[in-house]
Amino acid sequence: MISRRLFQNSDDVDSMQSAIVTLNFDSTPEKESRSILSFITPNIKRNIFPQPDQNCSVCLDDHVNTTLKKSAKRKLDNDDISVPKRRKHNVDVKTVVNILTENENLIADGSRTYSLPTVQGKHQDLKSILPETLADVVEGHYDDTIDSFQIIDCRYPYEFEGGHVRGAENMYLHETILTLLQNPTTEKQVLIFHCEFSSERGPKMLRFLRSKDRELNKENYPALNFPEVYLLDGGYKAFFGEIPELCDPISYRPMLHSDHSTDLRHFRAKSKSWTAGEKRRYAKKSMRF
Repeated sequence: MISRRLFQNSDDVDSMQSAIVTLNFDSTPEKESRSILSFITPNIKRNIFPQPDQNCSVCLDDHVNTTLKKSAKRKLDNDDISVPKRRKHNVDVKTVVNILTENENLIADGSRTYSLPTVQGKHQDLKSILPETLADVVEGHYDDTIDSFQIIDCRYPYEFEGGHVRGAENMYLHETILTLLQNPTTEKQVLIFHCEFSSERGPKMLRFLRSKDRELNKENYPALNFPEVYLLDGGYKAFFGEIPELCDPISYRPMLHSDHSTDLRHFRAKSKSWTAGEKRRYAKKSMRF
């Protein structure tokens, strides 16, 4: 919810809320990029709102209020995950929304450009990378560009055990994805999601993480715990087909494997049970308010 104190009249608030609802967090706009890139380079991390020790000559000081207020410890609704205290920023939200909309090369908090080369995948609202790019990340070719990375494999455990990208972590449940938000980092960290084809489970979990991340940081928009997140184009199947030597073990077990039909029913039901529970809790909350 946007604070009405940031605007002079209610019309500004309504227009702002409408703008944010229509904003895709990683959309690819048709407009040409604005001059924000003159303030931000791939090698220097600078935010679109100034920090206390930052030189305002490189910030959007005409639009940003640098007054910092203490923020209370926040929790995600319906879970036990707490996050560290974060200072609240008063920013010109309209300006931030416009900047993020018009500059497709900026990560989701506007602090810098994307570290990895991206391609146009099936999911236009998400940033996708090729299997060869992920291989370069795993082999350390981007160590001078990023501080750390995590590969999130959203397939079911029997698929993961049958072969996965070297160093990947198996996270197929929503509650497991939420644990990522327990330890926010100031490092230049990237997350790379995928499933078998990166067509359903991977994109769904990526969007879920971003939604909860936005919720946690709603008082500090556009700040995020994980602003740089990617989807592996083609999923594990494509990666295994191109770079099998970086898979452990060197094999590929499809979700619809004939020997694991019972496992499929079990893990699919387990995944859906969490979603159903969330819908029930949301319905009860809506009835109370």
